[in-house]
Amino acid sequence: MVRGNMCCGVVKNDLVVRVNPEDYEKALTEPHARPMDFTGRPLRGFVYIGPDGYRTDKALSKWVKRAVGFTASLPRK
Repeated sequence: MVRGNMCCGVVKNDLVVRVNPEDYEKALTEPHARPMDFTGRPLRGFVYIGPDGYRTDKALSKWVKRAVGFTASLPRK
């Protein structure tokens, strides 16, 4: 959570990260990224990252920094 907003987390083996909705499609082109879809309808603005996409500290840091950077720009809840 960042300022009361969901930022990132883990669902089973996947990393969940929040991305700017304007960058959503671009995020989905990254290796091991796919839509966050647990209800049958993708949640635009969140993506799942498979384990190979965050295996290294550098890769994990990249995704977490991206999520924190966007989430910090949202109004406090």
